[in-house]
Amino acid sequence: MATLLHLDSAVFPQGSTSREVTAAFVTAWREQHPDGQVVYRDLAADPLPHLDATAVAAGAEDALRGQLAAELAAADAVLIGAPMYNFSIPSTLKAWLDQVIIVGHNAGPDSPVAGTPVTVVASRGGSYAPGTPREDFEFVQNYLEKVLTGMLGAEVDFIVPELTLAHSKPEMAELIPLADASRTQAFTEATEKAKALAARLAA
Repeated sequence: MATLLHLDSAVFPQGSTSREVTAAFVTAWREQHPDGQVVYRDLAADPLPHLDATAVAAGAEDALRGQLAAELAAADAVLIGAPMYNFSIPSTLKAWLDQVIIVGHNAGPDSPVAGTPVTVVASRGGSYAPGTPREDFEFVQNYLEKVLTGMLGAEVDFIVPELTLAHSKPEMAELIPLADASRTQAFTEATEKAKALAARLAA
């Protein structure tokens, strides 16, 4: 029985594209792998404390850090909702990363997380794709790929629904068709990736 660790970090519980896409992923996962387990953390509704000197010194011996690290190590796959806020990830997700990554315990060449598939739903209100005017402002995918692969050795894959503000910003009205296409593609990718991953872990 495979375990999926699901993290959401969008501030708003309703109307969040990242939450809607991660929910579609989980639905497809459960349909494909009904005996699997889903461990869920809503980092916005139940935020973790920022890392402090005491927790750093204690490392995995700190109760919270040890619990989070064990939860991550026990996961066969990880799903992260990571909307872009001010060109980067939500502070609540950064707090989780700071707490869960413990040098000498799970960060490094012998990480127990090495090879774990991590799917990140990196939604954003505009577009920061290569070739766009704001390409240099993209610090969500760049950061998460480096920290998750470089420190934990995880296998990272991204789903990127973009232009999510097109329907609410009059100045973006001409981008609505592109926004709708990106949203549709994100849901398709979430369903396909979840089914493929569930089948792979169940094999």
